[in-house]
Amino acid sequence: MASPLAGRCPRCGEGKLFQGFLALAPACTACGLSYERLDQGDGPAVFIILIAGFLVCGLALWTEVTYEPPYWVHFVLWGPLILIVTLGLLRPLKSAMVAQQFRMKAAEGRLEDKPEG
Repeated sequence: MASPLAGRCPRCGEGKLFQGFLALAPACTACGLSYERLDQGDGPAVFIILIAGFLVCGLALWTEVTYEPPYWVHFVLWGPLILIVTLGLLRPLKSAMVAQQFRMKAAEGRLEDKPEG
């Protein structure tokens, strides 16, 4: 699981998974695996919202109850932390979801005609 978290190909662990910060490359440069069918959608963003929301809101509430700082302190503390947590987790979680799709041989859903009777 270390190679997907490092942004490497889920099959060979050598080629780059990303082309830019978040855009998937068309294929692995080492083994030629096509990344076209590996679509993770909004999954990583949803997990990050839940993780960052829990972490930052919990810390902000604890800080408010414990120290009662002025509002500007909250803006200075939690604004950068939200950016660090969300941007820091987005790429690793996106590559982990792509790796899981490859590992589980995920494919597009298909409706099969069931015989009546």
